[in-house]
Amino acid sequence: MSRWPHALIAVASLAGAAGVAEAAAAAHHVAGSELGISANFLMLNAAASIAITAFARAGTRELISYLIAATILLAGSILFCADISLRVFASQRLFHFAAPIGGTLMIIGWLAGAVTAIGYSLRQRPEG
Repeated sequence: MSRWPHALIAVASLAGAAGVAEAAAAAHHVAGSELGISANFLMLNAAASIAITAFARAGTRELISYLIAATILLAGSILFCADISLRVFASQRLFHFAAPIGGTLMIIGWLAGAVTAIGYSLRQRPEG
């Protein structure tokens, strides 16, 4: 399991780099506003995935739950943004419903992170 966090951070870093490249292309009017949306999603969700993974590695008992949340979030982001990028650059789709599935996965990933954090907070005994 020790490779999972490192692999997740590597993939998230690549997604973030792709987001920067897309933002640069959008800034130079290479494509429409959809590319800017994809760039924002990639950079934001890549950073969030790295943050969630780093938090999980900090020693919480919910390591697996946080890693699952970060993986779902990142997978959804990549799927959503790959579909948008293919539409912009190649005028085709990744596959039918790729963007909505990716968007749904992003929402699930964010909610999984929230549920994990709330569950952990509720199980903690008050100090005093």
